[in-house]
Amino acid sequence: MEQLNPMMDLDCFAYGTGHAGEGVCLLVRMGPHRILLDCGIEDVTPLWADLDRPLPADLVLCTHAHSDHARGLLALHQTFPQLPIYASEVTTQLLPLNWPEEARTPESRFCQALPWLSAVELRRGLSVQLFPSGHLPGAAAVLLTYTAPHRTYTLVYTGDFFLSNSRLVEGLPLGELRGLKPDVLILEGSYGTARHPHRRQLENQLAERIHRAIAEGYSVLLPAPTLGLGQELLMLLRSHHYFTGRDLDIWVDGTVADGCNAYLELLPHFPTAVQNFAQHQPLFWDERVRPRLRRLLPEQRQFLGKTPCIAIVDRTADLNLYAGDRTADWIVLASQKPGYPAWEWQGNRQASRIRSIETYLLAEHCDGPGTTQLIHNLRPQHVILVHGAPAYLADLANLDELRNRYQLHTPAPGTLVELPLGETFIQPAIPETSYEGELSELGTEVAISLPSQITADPRWANFADTGLVEARWQGEELVLRGLGQRELLSQGSDRIRTTHLECCGNCQHYRGQRCWNQLSALFGFKVTPDGYCPVFEAMPEFYLPDEEL
Repeated sequence: MEQLNPMMDLDCFAYGTGHAGEGVCLLVRMGPHRILLDCGIEDVTPLWADLDRPLPADLVLCTHAHSDHARGLLALHQTFPQLPIYASEVTTQLLPLNWPEEARTPESRFCQALPWLSAVELRRGLSVQLFPSGHLPGAAAVLLTYTAPHRTYTLVYTGDFFLSNSRLVEGLPLGELRGLKPDVLILEGSYGTARHPHRRQLENQLAERIHRAIAEGYSVLLPAPTLGLGQELLMLLRSHHYFTGRDLDIWVDGTVADGCNAYLELLPHFPTAVQNFAQHQPLFWDERVRPRLRRLLPEQRQFLGKTPCIAIVDRTADLNLYAGDRTADWIVLASQKPGYPAWEWQGNRQASRIRSIETYLLAEHCDGPGTTQLIHNLRPQHVILVHGAPAYLADLANLDELRNRYQLHTPAPGTLVELPLGETFIQPAIPETSYEGELSELGTEVAISLPSQITADPRWANFADTGLVEARWQGEELVLRGLGQRELLSQGSDRIRTTHLECCGNCQHYRGQRCWNQLSALFGFKVTPDGYCPVFEAMPEFYLPDEEL
């Protein structure tokens, strides 16, 4: 049972904060009202353990249909059918996909729809307003307003949000929220302070890798969740210039295909560009226009991969169903979730024809600059950071530009956050995340020594995976990045090279398989790692001595 402070008008109890994939579930109290924000925890019994009132909350707001925000809702509804649960219209229709066995029964249709952008009073003095938050069709940011006799309290909860447009979803309309000045802002910090390239650039990198694999005679497996990423990949593959008009089959299986069918019933709710596309050709399931997009039937699996193709399948599926010994060779491309364990193989790897497993990033959340941009535009007093690896959230909370302006909180599950307003606030101490070291020039090499405390961070294992690092300049700063085994061993990797050859692969201007030296005649062109030009400039070799690792 949560321990709320009756002397506070605002507080937040965290049942789940999205760490390590546990799901998000937050109980907010505004005056006499208790509002449950999302219910993504698998075990919902803590919500009513030692309950001293009829319901665990007065109402529930679900921001979107991803399982880490919604999977506990059905069990909650079955236990307390009188508890009202609200979401956007699109989310109410996508939620049943979290419970496939109940999806077509009235039991799964328990969520009530709220309109966009209109304030609706749900309890006396308590109103809610939904704003599109990007990330997923129907995903909403929530503005809660409680009008008390002596003042008005406001709280914004973003759920998962994305400022940029994606293929099927427009980004969060920042102008609608700018200058709101809520008392409390609860937002995700999935990517911490990391800075990522623009989504279109990430899409082009992924499309180029798939194109290269198909050209080399491989088929490509793309594991994906039920909603969001799989459908975005399909739109990317259908519209990217590498694949438009190409004699190629794209297969979709499992719950990803169910998600596609659910999207087809929601076309009037999609952006205008998507609706226009659907007027000229089917959004999904099209065998007339190349590349052909088909739902995979069980009897067709035995023929899969006889010629190069692309298959988008469930993230938890046994890949031997698609890439067994009877097929040609496959490459698996799995999406990255920064700060979380890498995607794990399901099934017997030895019985498959999979030749490599690689990862890619297709951003679905804001990076560090996007997250801080939203905070600065809203200008809250309190900021509660959830939904991210603890180290990533600590990185955000350590930013001086945030610590000097806002009252920051990074609660662990089972923690009550009290939210006093208008009071002097002393920022709690946060573990130091920067390290001082020494640099030594050793003639032909440079050695960088760092203290051993750096190895205590859970990210060290990935950074030091192979003992090799890459260094590059970013303005006046030198950035070090660990090189993992998959990156080194991936077929066609431009990292595997003989270090003493004067070739493009060893040139400091060679990145992303292209030449970026403006003095070279090859500037801007794709080049092979073993290429050569007269303005070659060797890449410096940076390393960490073994005794410092």
